[in-house]
Amino acid sequence: MQNWKMNLRFNLIFRAFKYRNFRLYFAGQGISQIGSWAQSTALSWLVYRLTGSMVALGMIGFANQFPTFLTGPFAGVLIDRLPRRKVLILTQIAAMIQAFLLGYLVLSDHVTTYWLYTLAVFQGLIMAFDMPARQTFVTELVNKQERGNAIALNSMLFNLARILGPSIAGFLISWTGEGFCFILNGVSFIAVIVTLQVIKRKPEEIKPDDIGFWIKLKEGFAFVNGFAPVKTVLILVAFNSFACFSYSVLMSAYVKDVLKGEAHTLGLLMGTTGIGALIGGTVLGMRQGIKGMGMFIFYCALIFGFGLIGLSYSTHVFTAMFFLLMTGFGMIGQMASCNTILQTLSGDVMRGRVMSLYTTAYIGIMPFGSLMAGSIAHHINVANMYRISGLLSILAALIVLQKLPKLKKQTNTYLALPENSQE
Repeated sequence: MQNWKMNLRFNLIFRAFKYRNFRLYFAGQGISQIGSWAQSTALSWLVYRLTGSMVALGMIGFANQFPTFLTGPFAGVLIDRLPRRKVLILTQIAAMIQAFLLGYLVLSDHVTTYWLYTLAVFQGLIMAFDMPARQTFVTELVNKQERGNAIALNSMLFNLARILGPSIAGFLISWTGEGFCFILNGVSFIAVIVTLQVIKRKPEEIKPDDIGFWIKLKEGFAFVNGFAPVKTVLILVAFNSFACFSYSVLMSAYVKDVLKGEAHTLGLLMGTTGIGALIGGTVLGMRQGIKGMGMFIFYCALIFGFGLIGLSYSTHVFTAMFFLLMTGFGMIGQMASCNTILQTLSGDVMRGRVMSLYTTAYIGIMPFGSLMAGSIAHHINVANMYRISGLLSILAALIVLQKLPKLKKQTNTYLALPENSQE
């Protein structure tokens, strides 16, 4: 009986794996995401090693993410018009070139902060197209009923890589330096490109569209502005990205200045955050549909906020690990839930544009938060910055709770329409 229940729970969590295309995509993305997290950790460590400045950490985050703020909404219109697999293949090739360039500059001892900022901007431009295309493409690999599960599993994958990538980077940096982390990431993109090529799908039908680019862009903004549940979710994502989620940008400074640790300590803490996020993704993967997801977001925001406040008082690695488990769980619980809600409520025609706005709110707003966090932490120290971010997360959770009844009613009315049925 117990084994039967465990098998049922396993099948519930991993039900999207019954689709071959999703399994292939999952495997390729898994390898690539590990490389990407290794690169992100190595880049943060490299910048702080070269400059010793928390402001520089904030600036590299700004350079990496600001292009998404500028180009994200326009990318959504193009993604709704172009075959998404071809878009993804092009973005993976471009990201691979960027990683190899970073690796070459470091290993040849030609790296400067100028090059780091330039290549960070290049990566941000790639991300503006890659992230919404990836988010929408994954829902095309499964049936409509399994889209929420596919999104949750994709989030679990992201955070499993978040465990392995920084841990690998921490040890590689200690043994060989940052350069090999960038080379590793460049090689990892080959896995995604191969799996995208072997996925068997009917040719993507891009219907001729006489509607102009700017009209399509305006349609996307009008849909979001006129539908309160989608608008509220995007505002919440943007607020968190600005005020709360930049804590990871300062993690190198926290490890060095507060914990007195080294690169392997950074890898350990980032991996611990990933474990918490993986647990959050697993819990979300057990859910079916978006019913009750508003309250789940509320609880996750509280957990994230209290985790960050606890981290601000931690001076030992083990207590920091405990609170980073909480922040990882709370952060991915919020973001994956917001992602699922937006993809469920946007519909096939509008999904690319809505998800590009999600990318803009999540990634595009974050550079302003990174810049602010680095500047404030420079004056009041990193622990106090974490404390402020945690309190703001709790405040956002309380505001969402107050608006929840009205948003639930509007969502239920929308889903009751025949064309929006999730059955």
